[in-house]
Amino acid sequence: MQSFNELYGRLVKAAAENRTEAELEQIRKEDFDPHHLDCLFRPEKHAPVWRIGECGCGEDAACAANCLFDALKRDEKGNMVVDKDRCVGCGECIERCNAKNLIESRDILPALAAVNRAEGPVYALVAPAFIGQLGPAVTPGKLRSAFKKLGFSGMVEVALFADILTLKEALEFDRTILTDKDFLLTSCCCPIWIAMIRKVYHQLVPNLPGAVSPMVACGRAVKKLEPNATTIFIGPCIAKKAEAREPDIADAVDFVLTFQEMRDIFEFFQINPGEMEEDSRDHSSKSGRIYARTGGVSEAMQETVRRLNPGRSITVKARQADGIPGCRALLSALLAGDNDANFIEGMGCVGGCVGGPKAILPREEGRESVNEYGDGAAYPTPIDNPYVIDLLHRLGFDTVEGLLEEHGLFTRNF
Repeated sequence: MQSFNELYGRLVKAAAENRTEAELEQIRKEDFDPHHLDCLFRPEKHAPVWRIGECGCGEDAACAANCLFDALKRDEKGNMVVDKDRCVGCGECIERCNAKNLIESRDILPALAAVNRAEGPVYALVAPAFIGQLGPAVTPGKLRSAFKKLGFSGMVEVALFADILTLKEALEFDRTILTDKDFLLTSCCCPIWIAMIRKVYHQLVPNLPGAVSPMVACGRAVKKLEPNATTIFIGPCIAKKAEAREPDIADAVDFVLTFQEMRDIFEFFQINPGEMEEDSRDHSSKSGRIYARTGGVSEAMQETVRRLNPGRSITVKARQADGIPGCRALLSALLAGDNDANFIEGMGCVGGCVGGPKAILPREEGRESVNEYGDGAAYPTPIDNPYVIDLLHRLGFDTVEGLLEEHGLFTRNF
């Protein structure tokens, strides 16, 4: 039986070379594990974490013992099975697996097939953490050109939609926080943070404003403006693969690829993004760009609330946590009444999205790149960003206050 990695490499190479279905079928018929094939060709049927080999951890499996969401169970053969409905893709089990037989979902094959067969436009939605991840010479404009060479119609920075969600939560803060005892939990960014609140610390759900993530907001907006579009999100996160499949928001994003998967694709197609022509179209403010690192959402909120209502007596007093242990400690403290803040930010990865499991840069370098990119923005907050106002009008909003009342694009019920 040939290895998973060999199978994966051969299939991605075949897809990059645009092999025919008959040639792909021949690869499928060779001596490969049918489970591996099913995972690679139909990742939507499986959890965002896959088991690719027999377990060798004995009874005390660290992967299951450290899963906050009880997503790992043993089957009749003693192997770990990842529950598709419980797994949120935090990646803790991958790190804990002594046998190294747990890996993240790899969605390259269906995503490339969608690009090749799409009847409408295909858009790459890049996470705010993208800057610098594919090389120091890869500017946003060069990356946009690289996606177009692959066959994408264009690239959209999700940071623009982080701007919109910042504005929505700033309006929510202005409406909701009326006393020193009130507080909001951000719902704008991290799917692990949201899963922890919904599935483990559910007593705190009433403190979540009903907002989708910037990824979902971006996908929905693209599809509203171009209804037959295909949307592919690219970021550092495994958990986004699970988020994109949640039933109430599954209409937004068709595929999720990681930065590492995207790097593999460029390498297989022999495209060097750093050598592409510039196609620069900067639309996001500093607020949206700094979402990618711990403290960024809080800083964006503080500045936006200040611009929205400069005379407000109660201002944003933020508290942050990152990494699953840190988020658990903070949420437990909130339930115990230990809180002196009115805006709580949680990130499932240490350092925020720049510390995601599939980031390419070390998190401190990623943080520095994000800060530099944020400082270079033409606008400090979404209030100052004319592209936000223009986009909202194109999406049917007469005023920014309409963000509080809408129940479609940017809102979800927890």
